[in-house]
Amino acid sequence: MVEFTFLALLLMVPLVYFIITVSQIQAGSFAVVGAADQAAKVYIAQPDAVAAQAAAEQAVTIALADFGHSAQGARVATTCSPADCQAAGSTVTVTVRLTVPLPFLPFNDDFRLNASEVEASSTQIVGRFR
Repeated sequence: MVEFTFLALLLMVPLVYFIITVSQIQAGSFAVVGAADQAAKVYIAQPDAVAAQAAAEQAVTIALADFGHSAQGARVATTCSPADCQAAGSTVTVTVRLTVPLPFLPFNDDFRLNASEVEASSTQIVGRFR
């Protein structure tokens, strides 16, 4: 009985931690896909580039918070083709990268062990009519 209890603890604790870590990475993957998609949609709906970038970053923050991730570990990059992001027919691509930390580690923000980095992009075409 003692051996079974010891081995069960020895094997089950790492297995449960692995499952929690994989689920955090999966939640991060879903979060960046939703954040990139919403940020691109919000970006093309704004009247100027400054307001569009601010709205896109706010959309990323809200989408990541919905999945339980903070925006501090995220980076947002926006590219336009051609260079004028507000011109009709141009494409806007928003890329969101998120660093997913290992769960339940008591380290501060200066020293943090990361489980993975996930990334997603979304492209939207600026319409002729707004």
